[in-house]
Order: sequence, then structure tokens, then C-alpha cells
Amino acid sequence: MLQDFLSLLFPEICHACDQPLARGERYICTECNVKLPYTDLHLHGATELNYLQQRFWGKVPIRFAFSYLHFRSKGRVQRVLHKLKYRGAQELGEHLGRRYGAILSEHGYASHLDLVIPVPLHHLKQRRRGYNQSDGFAKGLAEALQIPWSNKVLERAIDTDSQTKKSRLDRWQNVEQVFIVRQAAEVNGKRILLVDDVLTTGATLEACAQALLQNGCSDVSVTTIAAA
Repeated sequence: MLQDFLSLLFPEICHACDQPLARGERYICTECNVKLPYTDLHLHGATELNYLQQRFWGKVPIRFAFSYLHFRSKGRVQRVLHKLKYRGAQELGEHLGRRYGAILSEHGYASHLDLVIPVPLHHLKQRRRGYNQSDGFAKGLAEALQIPWSNKVLERAIDTDSQTKKSRLDRWQNVEQVFIVRQAAEVNGKRILLVDDVLTTGATLEACAQALLQNGCSDVSVTTIAAA
């Protein structure tokens, strides 16, 4: 009863629409869960029907390229990402990871993966923010897929400028040689799932994948919370 009273005074808010959550709802309300723009790219695998897969063709060998949601400016997905990245909603990332990981597992992708690795933040940026928004998503994915995850293998050695307003060439030049594999033995021969929050041009994921492949991993797949 006390919990019900507190919920009336301080209701939990849906991270997608900012409306109060009903009893039994967590993080995202039922209506938003229905209306979120899901990509369903897991249904297409590594085929020409997967538009994200095509973004990496001729650049870096990516086994599977997926994203949970379509990014839409000023919509539910942008609000979710903003809460995750700037409002301290770390558990939201794990929640999204578990949901998407369950889908990927149901469609057999767990058997193609050995280790989940999030794209790292530079340690100065992570200290300012307090956390890496991709860590929770990676942890949730790994939990649902029942495979290990690690945020210690890959390191961002240089604190690059924001990618938001850069061209594709500028984005690539901004991240080239930025990422270092600190524990090569952990990736040697492994099939890696590389995780980030948003995929735009893919330059950051390309740079991370190149570093992992150069250090002996068997293959790299990528997935994000959202893709523009």
C-alpha cells in the first residue's frame, strides 16, 4: 500500500513519451512499446535486404549488421536515447539490450557469437558523464544471448570531437587509429558482437571493427540501439 501511495506522489515516467507508467510497466509504457519503430533487420540476416549491412560493404567485413530501432528526430527513439545518454537512465540500456537480445536469440544468432563488446568512451568523457551508455545495452544483450561481455578489451585512446555534424569523410578521419585492443588474447579467434548506441555513417563501428580484426578476432558483427 505504501508503494502504491508513493507511486501516486512520484510516478515513474515512460522514457519514450514522458507519461506516467501504469502498474507493471517498466521504463517504457505499453503504448510506446507497440509504436516504437522497430527495424526487424534480424529477419534479413546478412543479405541485400538488410540496408545496414550494405553500409559496410567494401569498407570492412561485417558478418551481421543490426539495429533495434529506426532513429526518428524529435520522436520516441530520440527521447529514449537522450534519457539514456544524458539523464543517467543506465538501467534503460540494459532493459533494451535484454529485449533485443531475446529477439536475436530466438532467431538463432547466439550460436554465431562468442563475446559482446561495447564501443568505448574516452576515459575523460566517461568520467564526466559517469558511465558509458553503450555498456548497459551490451550487458543486456549478453545476458539474453547467454554469452560473455567485456568493456575492458577495447579502449578509446584519443578523445575525439563529437561526430554529430561531421561529413562521412570527416567522421572517418576523426576516429581512424583512435581505438586500441588492450587484451588481444580475449578476442583472438572470437566472433565478436560490437555494440554502440546509434549508427549513422558507421565510421566509429568501422574503426573499432578494423582494430578487432587486426588483433585476430574471427569475425565482427555490429548492433546498435538505433540507426539513422
